[in-house]
Amino acid sequence: MALREGALRANLLVNSRNLYKFTSYVGVRSLSQNASTKPVSATAPETTGDHLLYTQEHFALKESLKKIIDQEINPHVDKWEAEGIFPAHKIFKILGNAGFLGVNKPVEYGGLGLDFSYSVAVSEELGTIRCGGVPMAIGVQTDMATPALARFGSAELKKEFLLPSIKGDKVACLGVSEVGAGSDVSSIRTMAVKKGDEYVINGGKMWTTNGTQADWMCLLANTSDGPPHRNKSLLCLPMNLPGVHIARKIDKMGMWSSDTAEIFFDDVHVPCTNIIGQEGMGFTYQMLQFQEERLWAAANVITTMDIVIQETINYTRQRKIFQKPVLYHQAVQFRLAELQTEVELLRALLHTATALYIKGNDVTKLASMAKLKAGRLTREVSDSCLQYWGGMGFTSDVLVSRFYRDSRLLSIGGGADEVMLGIICKYMDTLPKK
Repeated sequence: MALREGALRANLLVNSRNLYKFTSYVGVRSLSQNASTKPVSATAPETTGDHLLYTQEHFALKESLKKIIDQEINPHVDKWEAEGIFPAHKIFKILGNAGFLGVNKPVEYGGLGLDFSYSVAVSEELGTIRCGGVPMAIGVQTDMATPALARFGSAELKKEFLLPSIKGDKVACLGVSEVGAGSDVSSIRTMAVKKGDEYVINGGKMWTTNGTQADWMCLLANTSDGPPHRNKSLLCLPMNLPGVHIARKIDKMGMWSSDTAEIFFDDVHVPCTNIIGQEGMGFTYQMLQFQEERLWAAANVITTMDIVIQETINYTRQRKIFQKPVLYHQAVQFRLAELQTEVELLRALLHTATALYIKGNDVTKLASMAKLKAGRLTREVSDSCLQYWGGMGFTSDVLVSRFYRDSRLLSIGGGADEVMLGIICKYMDTLPKK
């Protein structure tokens, strides 16, 4: 019933707007016109038969996004990788017009009002983009910088920041990590001191995705001298304010097409009304936001791993060694079978966690497990498959080498593997008692 109601809300939104996608692509919002909660079969190998989580609306959403990726993104990926940046405002506007930047966001602010399983489906389809940087930038906009704002922000803040972010008129970034405070979020030092009806912000943020192009930042800052888990707040920070300095665009090992910035704040004044939710609740909001971020991140690499394995199969069927195709060696066959099995296990974990999450359950443990496994499995898949490409795998001409570089970030960003293990241990009650 909830799924149908969300689809009907999306249908109302379709009728109220004449959007670009209806003339260029299969309309995402039109998926609600034939709403059904009965799962249907799909043609992809991983979705053959009745799907346990996705319905025909999910597959319509994925198919519509695929058209955009094939026409507007993948033809330009090599150029963006070489340039070290992609045109975020242009691409986000295309995606926003088509409804992809607010799939599970409120209808009254331009979203589709659907549940989080649709965001996971979108993330999986974004894995068909032939680089990691562009999907990561999109994920920051949809599932890292905006969930807390959508859930806890005032109507005024949502109108000023959420609405244009969903429409693709504004690019968002997330300001959490700092030098010396990456995985340990409680140790951030950026301060927002209340003076009258304003906060005055001093400090800096590091490894900020979309940082050089962003119009606003979802900023985590200390707003008091209290305990580290209760002294932080989330603020909407316009990036064009005096005192916001983009120090540099960081040169990275991978994710080349995504701009990553180091940013400093020097007496930046923002209204107190720019706080998201309650003062002192920022750490809690950010931890809740991490649930969606980590599920999104796991979903995003699953399709890419499918593609890398399949392209490796195709290549090793043609490449010969010792007078026979590489694929005909049993060691290669067995390794690829093992890798695909691991991908399917991760997919099952992801979909289970998502199904529980949309029913209102705390899935912190499962989301942490999915994030941990995704980070480690991407390294395993990319390294093993690259080996079978031989010298070609060491070039920049093939997807597997790009995936090898890009995927290394997953075990670091959004909480390192060791942090995920700590969270899992906490839920398993295996940590020493204080």
